[in-house]
Amino acid sequence: MDRSTGLGEDPSTMGPGAPAPSRRSFLGLGAVVAATLAGCSAAPTGSPPASATGPVAGPKLQSFVFGTPAVPRTLDPALAADADTFRITRQIFEGLVGVDPDTGSPTPALATGWSVSGNGLAYTFTLREGIRFHDGTDFDAAAVVANFTRWASLPATDSGWAALTFESVFHQHQRVPAEDGSGTVPAGHFRSIRATGPHTVVLTLRRPLPTLIEALTMPGFGIASPAALGETGADTLNVDKHGRVASGFGERPVGTGPFAFAGRDGDTVTLKAHAGHWRGGGQIGTATFRALRDPDSRLRALRRKDIDGYDLVTVDGLRDLVRGGQQVVQRDPFSILYLGMHQSNEFLALDEVRRAAAHAVNRQSLVDAFFISGTKEARSFVPPSLGIPNPETYRGYDPQQARQLLASAGYDGEPIPFAYPLNVTRAYLPLPERIYAEISRQLTAVGFTIRPVPIPWDEGYLEQVRAGRHKGFHLMGFSGGYRDPDNFLGALFGAPSAEFGYTDAEVRRRIFEARTLPAGEQRTRAYQEIGERLATDLPALPLAYPISALALSDRVRNYPSSPVLDETFDRVGLAT
Repeated sequence: MDRSTGLGEDPSTMGPGAPAPSRRSFLGLGAVVAATLAGCSAAPTGSPPASATGPVAGPKLQSFVFGTPAVPRTLDPALAADADTFRITRQIFEGLVGVDPDTGSPTPALATGWSVSGNGLAYTFTLREGIRFHDGTDFDAAAVVANFTRWASLPATDSGWAALTFESVFHQHQRVPAEDGSGTVPAGHFRSIRATGPHTVVLTLRRPLPTLIEALTMPGFGIASPAALGETGADTLNVDKHGRVASGFGERPVGTGPFAFAGRDGDTVTLKAHAGHWRGGGQIGTATFRALRDPDSRLRALRRKDIDGYDLVTVDGLRDLVRGGQQVVQRDPFSILYLGMHQSNEFLALDEVRRAAAHAVNRQSLVDAFFISGTKEARSFVPPSLGIPNPETYRGYDPQQARQLLASAGYDGEPIPFAYPLNVTRAYLPLPERIYAEISRQLTAVGFTIRPVPIPWDEGYLEQVRAGRHKGFHLMGFSGGYRDPDNFLGALFGAPSAEFGYTDAEVRRRIFEARTLPAGEQRTRAYQEIGERLATDLPALPLAYPISALALSDRVRNYPSSPVLDETFDRVGLAT
């Protein structure tokens, strides 16, 4: 639930399921100066393009060190919901379906092809032959069945499980109101999976999921070695006091990807190139991921040449990079930052108070002050590139209206807690402390009294907020994993939400119905109506669709930037 994206084409021309445009832009010195300092959009300049066209041939394998903003939660992709985990597990694991590095469309990976039955309920996958896991065991149909069986059997808990990949797509534990009003019915789509040959599997659904192939590109569907799963106690799940989930397999992951796990030492994870990978390998023999939580520490490490690149450049860091002539790669926007408003709070339960908060926040000023140029104000929970029109209801910046609403609600300055994370940079939240301070100032200016609740990211901020442990305002976001509105709306509002204290059964029913519709006008209209209801109910206020960026050293000639972080290092090109 925590990934990132900038689409060069007009979003109004792109509907759900439309082919994605080229998803990367390389900003050389001149382009960054124009885009960031002058505030204009920029086209690529004469620097070598950061593309995924493949590595440059070199005489020997090289090392590559990458700075990350946080340590991975776990290296078990089935239990992960954070970008820092998926950045690494995408190197170790592969799914049945991959992401085309140039178009963003689904492409064969461990499955060489697939077909769908006429009723849309049966998917037959033909598997790639001759593939071995890093532990030497065979990849085959039995391995695929074992992984899907494991994912489908993961238990429901009260903290964060709706964010896990299998649940977010198949909605295994969710229920929706019955049409006759007699109660609720299961909302799950997954029925079964079976091997029909050594290299053929059939996945059967209970009801259609027209964007299933796109969903299977997500890193949480990485296929693990069944032998390693059994040896490492993957079925024994540990949930810590913050609600974070782990398994023994997450300490010794085994997949089929271009890199194999080599070790972990504190905040550093090391991978080694998998010599037998079916794509043939690249220039990098050793890939090291080093967590550097502070943006300034990542910038200093790059300047000292301690690292070859780092993620989540901030607007301040971008200015320094520009002055130093460093390479910057910009991703397309595919995430949403929002201000959560928990409706179990006695004041935020009132419509007038939530509307007052919406009118109090100047979203454009936040975008201008804290985000990379190209970031847009958000008016819905679905990025514009998915082609869903914005709701007609818009609570724009209007401090006078905010004060009037607070007065009519009878709010008299009682403190409302406001949770925000410390010591982290996210694609959707690059400068959390400063963004919190500005929103808090704007809320206070119209009459709110704010009680700050700072929580270090590494102490379970994500899990605590999702579990609804903080009944007030909170800063949070969502980074998309595949191109479908359900990836956003289903994950955020498709189940009773502990994060928002929002229990509108009609919204859940509409999301349930919309995800089964084929691409077209009816589906677009269904999601637009859901967005309108959310804009009226205001469980949260959408703030921004952020641009994210990476910084790279001069030895990097090509980097496969991706809005969904499908950035495998066998595609990185290094200077020889």
